[in-house]
Amino acid sequence: MHHPDLSATRSDMDGSSLRIGIVQARFNQDITNALASACRAELLVLKVTADHIHLVQVPGALEVPVALQALAQSQQFDALIALGCIVRGETYHFELVANESGSAITQLALDHGLPIANAILTTDNLPQATARQSDKGRDAARVAVEMALLMQSLS
Repeated sequence: MHHPDLSATRSDMDGSSLRIGIVQARFNQDITNALASACRAELLVLKVTADHIHLVQVPGALEVPVALQALAQSQQFDALIALGCIVRGETYHFELVANESGSAITQLALDHGLPIANAILTTDNLPQATARQSDKGRDAARVAVEMALLMQSLS
């Protein structure tokens, strides 16, 4: 799958007015902590203030949507970010978890008219996840800020 280079738009983005909610699944915590760290660092680069970033943790990827829903219903956020890691080698119901969490996140975004950046990694093994954790965390921050700013400009 081709992912566009998002860095070109980075300098135009000013997230200083935005409030961002992050839901982090703890399963594969070393990886999800790295995702969260890269995501938070990039949000700060994009001028989102530290006290406007709200992080909650849940056990695993299947619990992410219900926490996202609660954050969306609070109407306190301009965008949300889902962080998690599902590894085929350790999850016998890999496809189910990946598909269910992904479709639930998409549906929540549509139902609430709220951008949700989905950075739940789905990989065949842990080394693949480790290789992607920092880039994916940064990308999620950029997507959330860009989409939140877009939604503000459209409303």
